[in-house]
Parts: sequence; C-alpha cells; structure tokens
Amino acid sequence: MKILLIAINAKYIHSNLAVYSLKAYAKDPRVELAEYTINHLREAILADIYKRKPDIAAFSCYLWNIDYVRALIPELKQVLPDVRIWAGGPEVSYDSGDFLTAFPQAELVMNGEGEATFRELLTGADLSTVKGITFREPDGTIRENPPRPLLSLNELPFLYENLDAFENRIIYYESSRGCPFSCSYCMSSIDKRVRFRSLELVKKELQFFLDHKVPQVKFVDRTFNCSHAHALGIWNYIKDHDNGITNFHFEISADLLTEEELTLLRSFRPGLAQFEIGVQSTNPETLKAISRNVEFSKIARTVEQVRQGGNIHQHLDLIAGLPYEDFESFQKSYNDVYALKPDQLQLGFLKVLKGSPMHAKAENFGIVYRALAPYEVLKSDWISYEELLKLKSVEEMTEIYYNSRQFTHTMEYLEPLFPDAFTMYARLGAFYEEKGYAGRSHSRMGRLNILREFALETPGCSQTLAEACLLYDLYLRENSKSRPSWAPDLSGEKDAIYAFYQKEANEHYYLKYEESWQPRQLMHMTHLEIFQGKDWVLFDYRSRNPLTGDAAVHRISHE
Repeated sequence: MKILLIAINAKYIHSNLAVYSLKAYAKDPRVELAEYTINHLREAILADIYKRKPDIAAFSCYLWNIDYVRALIPELKQVLPDVRIWAGGPEVSYDSGDFLTAFPQAELVMNGEGEATFRELLTGADLSTVKGITFREPDGTIRENPPRPLLSLNELPFLYENLDAFENRIIYYESSRGCPFSCSYCMSSIDKRVRFRSLELVKKELQFFLDHKVPQVKFVDRTFNCSHAHALGIWNYIKDHDNGITNFHFEISADLLTEEELTLLRSFRPGLAQFEIGVQSTNPETLKAISRNVEFSKIARTVEQVRQGGNIHQHLDLIAGLPYEDFESFQKSYNDVYALKPDQLQLGFLKVLKGSPMHAKAENFGIVYRALAPYEVLKSDWISYEELLKLKSVEEMTEIYYNSRQFTHTMEYLEPLFPDAFTMYARLGAFYEEKGYAGRSHSRMGRLNILREFALETPGCSQTLAEACLLYDLYLRENSKSRPSWAPDLSGEKDAIYAFYQKEANEHYYLKYEESWQPRQLMHMTHLEIFQGKDWVLFDYRSRNPLTGDAAVHRISHE
C-alpha cells in the first residue's frame, strides 16, 4: 500500500510543515510526500499523482490551495477509481461534514492537529473508533467523532535531519502551538492552550540549523514571546551560538516585550533576528471589537526602542476591512504605523476564515466577503468596495515604493509635500491609473522613471533634489549597468574618476579590503557618483547593511 501526502504550496520556496510532521510522526515507510505549487498546472499535478498510483491520497488544505484541491478530488477519483481520498488542514477541519457532503469522492477529514490521528488511521483501525475525524459510513451517512486529545510537543520528531529536500527553501520551525489571545479574525484564537516544546529539545535542534549554516529559520509560533522564559531561553541561545549567517524570524507581540528582553535584543548581531508584529489597527473601537486588547502607544514605544537599536528588521502589519474601521480611520492607522518607520509595512485585507469568531459575527458587522478562498472582505458597514479598491492601490504602491527599500530617500523627500504619507501613496496609485501604468509589469528602472515623472508633477518639488534622491536610491542598491537618460553626463569626469581609483588602489583610504585590487576591479565593485557637479559619493557593494541590503556609502573629500 502507498499513502501519498499531498501539499500544494503558494511558492516554491515554501514547504508544508504539516505533511512533513505527519510523515515523521507516522514512522511508516509506506508514506510518501508530493509537493507542488499553485503555479503548477492543475493537469500536471493530476498527472503526477496518477503516475505515483497511491492507494490513499491525503490532501493538506489551506486558503491558498483549496480551490486546487476541490478541482483535483473529482478528477483524481475518475482516473484512479479505487483511490481512497483523505483531507486535513484548516480549510476542511471546521466544516468537515459540509466538505464530505460536497465531495462524495472523499472518505474522511482529519480535524485539527493530525499527527496522532494520521498514525492511528494507518493501522487500519475501525473509523468509528478514531478520534479527531469526520468520515463517511458505508451507507453514506457522515459521522463526526469526538476530538482527539492534544499532543505534547516533545513527542514530535525533528523534521530536518536531511536538509537536501529543503535546499533554497524556507525552513519552518515550531517551538509552540496555540495562542493565549482571542483576536476574532485569527484561527489561532480557537486554541488558547499554548503548548511548548522543551527548551532542551529546541536548543538541540537550533544548533543543528546553526551547524549547517541554514540561511533562515522561520518560527511559526503564533505569539512567540507569550512566555518570557521560553523566549529568553531561545534568544539567549541564538545570541551565544550565533554563526554569523543564520537569521531567525519571529512573530511577536511587541507590547509584551520586557526591559530585560529589550536589553538582550540590543546585543544581537545585526541580521540575527527579524520580527513580524501585528498591529492591525490603531482605532481603539476596532481593537475592542476584534478582542485585541493591546495599547498602540505601548506597541509604538517598543517598536521605536527596537528600531533605535538598528539591528533587528521589523515588519508591521495592518488589516483593512475590520469593524468600525472606515476609510478615514484606516488612513490614520496607516499614518500611525508609517511614522514608526518599520522596515516593512504590510497592508492585509480581512479574510473571514471558517471557524473563526469573525466568521460567526460577520453578518452582525455587515461584512460581505468572497464566497471562495481566501474569503476576502468586499465591503462592510464602515467601508465600501470602492474604498477598499483605493486601499488596494495604496497597498501596491507601499509594496513597490516603501517595502522594496529601493526608493527610500526619494519617498522621504516627497513625503513633506503631501498632507501625510497615506495621501502620498494614494495619489501615486491614482497617478499610475491616470497614466495607464497600473496593471503592467515594470522594471526597477521603469519604476524609477515613473516616480520621477510623479515627483515633477508634485507642487513644491525641486527637480534637482528629486533627481539627486532618485540617483542616490538607484546606486545605493546596485551598480546599475544602465544609467537614466536624465542623469548628469559624467563622461567629462572620466579621468578624474579613474585617478581616484588609482589612488585608492594604492592607499586603501575608503575601501579597506584585505585583498589588493586593480583600479578597474575596484570600479566594478563600487560606483562613484558626482552630485550637482561637486559632491562625490562612493557606493561600496562589497560592504552592505545586513538589514537593508544598502551599499556602504563614503562621502569623498575634495582633497
């Protein structure tokens, strides 16, 4: 018998932690894994599953792949009539009976945490005795069994003894399950029983990643720092055993950080850790409605303290479409968070997830959302579809011109020319629409030229300063082989520039490399720009900021 665990991921760099955990816990040689992405043609996925000829095909179901799964199940049953089809994951756990009714080809659904359930199923146990499943009786009756007791996380095996399967992919790691908070839009609010993997095990497994110089380990713990002792134990360990390469990603609640933790975090190597912090809204009425009991002022103070350390990348999130958050309220939330200068500001849109408290309350709030995954909000009693479309435009412009970190100085120059940051990105989005740039793919140079065009149409903008900022941003990130047509002609400075590199090759005044390089080699590894005909700036691409990726910058004295 062959059992195939099937994962359809959002991107190639992602891996499905669930199927790896089920396979490892089952310890059954009959179990195989099949991973695809939503970029694969559905026909190609079907063909590959067919060629593997599984006796049991078990689908891992999430927001991003449920439409694929729904389409594949009937087709798979047609080409493999004898295959038994199982499903699991959040997209089927909370309406498992409805799912089995809609898909008579499927035999059962594993509800919630699946490791122990999957292992018991593989023993051939009578389905009526297996806790944690909804299944179809021989007469077609659908029956839901009692839930299964939750595992101790120490029972779960380590998944990454062989890293070959994860080359060029994100390593996901969990040291806890559950969340103590009750945010109504989140599935984690259902399980408030937080379980932790022992620090002894966690440290041993982290050392494996450190020894193998894994580029990034992404903790999937829903609120990593809900236990101060657990967080401090892990943060102290990665600091003391830092290999200078591995980065650790944590989703944290900023308002919970203590002074002891902040002091420790300030001592981290730049790039050792990065934080994802869910703000969601700064409207107190909204926060109360979604059962999110946090004070933005406290989050703001903590984020600012971490930012001042200059060593930890911070990614802050907002959600549009929440109760009591109208267009103007969201604009304020955006500006409040933007003022904190996070490394990234992500605008998400409310997704009304099955099984979440928001799903039960959506009608009360007048929230209308898409019937198909990802169940994204269309409108509510406070915000219209037209306004949400405007926020989509702000989201896109924020992603391109802020989160990319490729236009930082230009956006900082332009911001005071607008009433606020939100208005700047909203008008930039409208500019894309008016000029016919929206919905098209643009190169980085193309984005740069569009931003210049936008800047020159902005009242109060100095063309000289705007173009200087654009050039600075361009060369701060890359030694661009193509030069904007509007950039100053430096051909008359070729001799002076080469003379500088000859002198630098001999004296190493600015470029303190251990190796010796010829002038033209130095020119290849750096870029020398002359601003306004007099200010020489050297961009060194061998020495970059570990948080931003920006080149080191040297102001060249006239001497």
